[in-house]
Amino acid sequence: MLQCTDRSAHAGEGRTRLCSQLAVAGAAVLFGSTFLVVKGALSGAGPVPFVAVRFLIAAAILAPVAWRRPATPGEWGAGVAAGVPLLAGYLLQTAGLRLVTSSVSAFITDLLVVIVPVLSAMAWKRWPRARVWAGAALAGGGLYLLTGARPTLGLGEALTLGCALGFALNLVVLARVASRHDPVRLTAIQLAVVGVGALVPGFFYGGYGLSGGALLAALYTAVVASVLAFVLQTWGQRRLSASRAALLLMLEPVTAAMVGLATGVPLRPLAAVGAGLVLAGIAVSEALPSPRRRLRPARR
Repeated sequence: MLQCTDRSAHAGEGRTRLCSQLAVAGAAVLFGSTFLVVKGALSGAGPVPFVAVRFLIAAAILAPVAWRRPATPGEWGAGVAAGVPLLAGYLLQTAGLRLVTSSVSAFITDLLVVIVPVLSAMAWKRWPRARVWAGAALAGGGLYLLTGARPTLGLGEALTLGCALGFALNLVVLARVASRHDPVRLTAIQLAVVGVGALVPGFFYGGYGLSGGALLAALYTAVVASVLAFVLQTWGQRRLSASRAALLLMLEPVTAAMVGLATGVPLRPLAAVGAGLVLAGIAVSEALPSPRRRLRPARR
């Protein structure tokens, strides 16, 4: 006997997808909300030592919770595979910042919104839907206006582009492995990889004479922008493609701009237009309804 698939299953799938979208969006907001904290902290610490301390604190906080949760085969390999490009991204971003302005760095780093669909297509031999590309194009143009970037082609830009590639690879790897492993344990491994990997370079990029304010900022960002944000992102990517996760993460620069505006940093008119374009790009990809698929008859 033939019957249509259960509509309640579709409703449950829709709710799960919405929760995944909200999780990644929440991670982006948390990342962006720490912008001023990190900016202030770097006056009392080198960027690489700050990254090492922040991620080691985060790994130490999350470890007791993570190790009480059930392990899965291959989780360490998956965590290292996701953590290494994340580490490379942070180190390359720091090296690039010595040669380019922060606005250029922000613009090139967030070009991952365009890089991720290409990497995903190469990995899975399947191109994202047209509306994902349209959303990426809108978000990319918005980022250009939001950051006011005027990038040229030099060593600093090349290093920062490598950073964007590292962060993009992290998203692509997570899209492949996140559904197979516990998100808390997978996040803890990633945090440890970044913290340990940045530890030695930190001695050559300013050393570990962090000020009290920098240590407090490292603790704050470890909890907010590492433990909470990365757990949300990893959990959300269990059910979202890398391309859609990249678009949702574009809420980070928008949040940073809004935080700056709330604390007295003026928002230029073109930057406001850019923020609107980023939000429009996310809406095109995520908020607009998908073309309806016909319910296929299922055999009982």
